[in-house]
Amino acid sequence: MNFRTTFRAATWAGICVAAALASTTAQTPAQAAERFITVASTTSTRNSGLYESILPAFAKASGIDVRIVAVGTGQAIKLARNGDADVLFVHHKPSEEKFVADGFGIKRHDVMYNDFVIVGPKSDPAKIGGGSDAGVALLKISKSGASFASRGDDSGTHKKELGLWKIAGITPGKASGSWYRETGSGMGATLNTASAMNAYALTDRGTWLKFANKGDLKVLIEGDKRLFNPYGVIVVNPAKHPHVKKADAQTFVDWLVSTEGQAAIGAYRIKGKQAFFPNAQKSEGS
Repeated sequence: MNFRTTFRAATWAGICVAAALASTTAQTPAQAAERFITVASTTSTRNSGLYESILPAFAKASGIDVRIVAVGTGQAIKLARNGDADVLFVHHKPSEEKFVADGFGIKRHDVMYNDFVIVGPKSDPAKIGGGSDAGVALLKISKSGASFASRGDDSGTHKKELGLWKIAGITPGKASGSWYRETGSGMGATLNTASAMNAYALTDRGTWLKFANKGDLKVLIEGDKRLFNPYGVIVVNPAKHPHVKKADAQTFVDWLVSTEGQAAIGAYRIKGKQAFFPNAQKSEGS
């Protein structure tokens, strides 16, 4: 069975609803009605719980409510290109740089990073555990015919996964519906699928740490430098969309890369483990 079409349709159908309803609010409803910005974001930052941790501090410092629309990176970029957000906060640097080069964003700022990991069943039928090369691991999975759950949704994670398959010399789409299962959905839903099927999957570490339904899954591949996962933030260009709240959007970006914002990001823990590592000052300094 191919999950891609069904889940992708459901994802796109929910975007308009998400834009109106899926917000992370740090103020009272009356305050939010007075002053807010909309941030098109990747699901990993929401699923990890980061926003619930840091946004109250920003709201207190600025008086600005931040409403998060969390979808895959590709969909978040489309929302921002259409002027449906004031800020873009995602994790696929080539796409972010193109967004700015095409005139839709003012400037990209490094904010933080973590990494991707490959998880899979403890029985490890493809025998990838203990390795440090993600490409080799994917090649073994494909040769073994063991199930692999892919987001298949043009997200930053999906883009990273496709890049790793290319390194492995594999075109997984040819096996779609057999051992390669495309959910067309977010990271949490894809991990649920992997858990139910005892399948392998690529996930960002933040979502994995927060994910409660691990079942028989465990981290099998980590530490490959190609699994580096940087996040960038961009103010949407009001020259393209005059209704963009540039001043408040810039206030949010400035706070994220400030000493206070970076400290808030670095302080966030999931079960005692640091989920994201701030790198704005390092980026600016270099």
